[in-house]
Amino acid sequence: MDSPNKQAIIDSTIPPSDPLESAIVRSVAPGNYTAIVRGVNNGTGIGVVEAYDLDTAANSKLANISTRGLVQTGDNVLIAGTIVVGQTSQKVILRGIGPSLLVPGKMADPTLELRDGNGALLESNDNWQDSPNKQAIIDSTIPPSDPLESAIVRTLTPGNYTAILRGVNNTTGIAVVEIYALN
Repeated sequence: MDSPNKQAIIDSTIPPSDPLESAIVRSVAPGNYTAIVRGVNNGTGIGVVEAYDLDTAANSKLANISTRGLVQTGDNVLIAGTIVVGQTSQKVILRGIGPSLLVPGKMADPTLELRDGNGALLESNDNWQDSPNKQAIIDSTIPPSDPLESAIVRTLTPGNYTAILRGVNNTTGIAVVEIYALN
């Protein structure tokens, strides 16, 4: 509500529903960007970062989205959502990264699920090298670097999808869930 571009946020048709939530509307040149969420006065809790392409007529494409966070148990897992728009399917690789991270408290053994917009499980993976799609994961040119990490390669039809990362046997730790568009 205090943003200098408050009207642009409202005009986006998807402003935050709570006045304490944050939003930025900005045109960006091709490149790599990072959004960081912090609690005011070092507050903690669960937060969500969303990136939307507001100009559907532009020839732009989001190539990757990733989220790093502390994965706990129950509902306190790590998620990443993506929406495939238009009439064309999109081939993607989803990765659950933990052991190869260079941070203290990293997750030792992540497991990954892909769910559709209704919450139905489409595919799951623990230990990417055990995947029936191992060759497709290798062919993506970005397989995880540790055999305990997870990956799924799948062609998604237009719709909403969610990747869920958990620790094997309810273990916890810092992990990353990523979704890359593949050509």
